Amino acid sequence: MQPPSQDRVRGASLGLPAEGPGSLASFSTRVVAFVVDAVGSALVAGLFTAPDLPGNWALAAFAVITVVTLVLVGQTPGMRLLGLRLAHPRPGQRLAPWRAVVRTALLCLLVPALLVDADGRGLHDRLTDTAVVRG
Repeated sequence: MQPPSQDRVRGASLGLPAEGPGSLASFSTRVVAFVVDAVGSALVAGLFTAPDLPGNWALAAFAVITVVTLVLVGQTPGMRLLGLRLAHPRPGQRLAPWRAVVRTALLCLLVPALLVDADGRGLHDRLTDTAVVRG
């Protein structure tokens, strides 16, 4: 017999479907999207620092690319590649810049992204009232 907490459908408390478009993205898919964004940011930063390695400039490029793309199109390049998008409290409207900045700043620290709730949302998503969902 499973405890009642194990019967809970991921995303149900957020009003999201259990499967298909609009359902919460898996942790592994979000990690792959993050890695795609991190590598892409390092390559962009490397264009400006070549022949030296980009170092912390890659983190700055990651932050700028993430904030700009989340506000303008609601997904980062890595999310787009994997068919994910960011859900937020005002569907159909652009993400508020402050939410994108706070979410990205916490994501850059990495640890908040690893502290997940029962739905699998990281601290950076909980504090900004967002969720990464399937597109």
